[in-house]
Amino acid sequence: MSELGADPMRGVPWPSNGLSEVPFRLYTDPEQYRLEQERIFKGPTWSFLCLATEIANPGDYVATTIGETAVIVTRDGEGRINAFPNRCVHRGNLLCLERQGNVKEIKCIYHGWTYDLTGKLTGVAFERGVKRQGGMPPEFRKDEHDLAPLRVAELAGLVFGSFRRDAPDLESYLGPQVVGGIKRVLNRPAHILGRSTQVLPNNWKLYFENTKDTYHASILHMFLTTFRINRLSMPGGIHIDDSGGHHFSQAKLDYAAEDADYKREGLRSDSDMRLEDPSVIESVDEYGDGVSVQILTVFPSMILQQIRNTIAVRVIHPRGLEKTELDWIHLGFADDDETMTERRLRQGNLVGAAGYISLEDGCVGGLVQRALRFNDDDSGVVMMGGYDAQSQPFRSSEAAIRGFWKKYRALIGD
Repeated sequence: MSELGADPMRGVPWPSNGLSEVPFRLYTDPEQYRLEQERIFKGPTWSFLCLATEIANPGDYVATTIGETAVIVTRDGEGRINAFPNRCVHRGNLLCLERQGNVKEIKCIYHGWTYDLTGKLTGVAFERGVKRQGGMPPEFRKDEHDLAPLRVAELAGLVFGSFRRDAPDLESYLGPQVVGGIKRVLNRPAHILGRSTQVLPNNWKLYFENTKDTYHASILHMFLTTFRINRLSMPGGIHIDDSGGHHFSQAKLDYAAEDADYKREGLRSDSDMRLEDPSVIESVDEYGDGVSVQILTVFPSMILQQIRNTIAVRVIHPRGLEKTELDWIHLGFADDDETMTERRLRQGNLVGAAGYISLEDGCVGGLVQRALRFNDDDSGVVMMGGYDAQSQPFRSSEAAIRGFWKKYRALIGD
């Protein structure tokens, strides 16, 4: 207990039992950030690790993080996927220094301890000493010092991991609606077209909230509305799982959508901007359902996007209170012809660090973080579309943000 009698393990207090007032200190408090690492990222959750295609062959590995915890994902000789901490059991050294590769075994550069692709300790340098001197004591057993395995599951080519044995299975964790949203987009074998990493000057939660915020999309992003990619007046809705943590929103392409709402509100929904090359937004309805935009989130750190024909996985990696690394993995499909691949690459200019659409998202989180510095009293207001965190047949709402905080509060406690 602290001097004032407050329990530091409880984190930042909330002003009510509701979800529509979010304390600003959640983005600035160091103790809260530490709790998130333990109770969310190491809690009963599933985090995206990699694409199955990245570890297609025996010996392939990917080094990544869940929250700030370093993790290795491997494909062993039996074709199974494994995951374990990227930390030697001997003295805690980082094992895999490259992001990706293919190896027969994993060896620590510090003292030469060796592990197989399942995380089993197979070798200890000078285990028997030198010239019968030194070495490990007789009672030392290698099988007591394996790397601790994570649970691993794969869905539609996405590989997820969890530190907790008591987490529900992956599909139960996501719920049937979100599983359906994933399978809708990743409905056939995918391959990577390219990737990049964007560094954001803000707390990780600000970006994840942004991806759940359908309210801002056609206000902040002039490109979206000018070229009629996503307007709130388009048909669509928000689908939220029972826990609140996962969601997807959809907008259907409708160029005849009524624009009067934007004109009445005086929003910067239109401009005199024109495209020199309009092919960057020309699309085909490859899924046959008229959905032009689908943004899907998996709590706590993954986004799957379909914006026209550009498909991408985004992965959030917290790097301290005011820094986030955002990975963009751009995808195509095995049955794409040359024309479709070219279309996806052109439309890839819509998103990413310098994307015509998402450029503002990389900036606005930093503006919020700057505004909260030494000014984090009070709470933000999240009331658009009501007070609950349920699916809605419209998108002028903050229901999915409230869903994030519903799941967050259930894990952190308050």
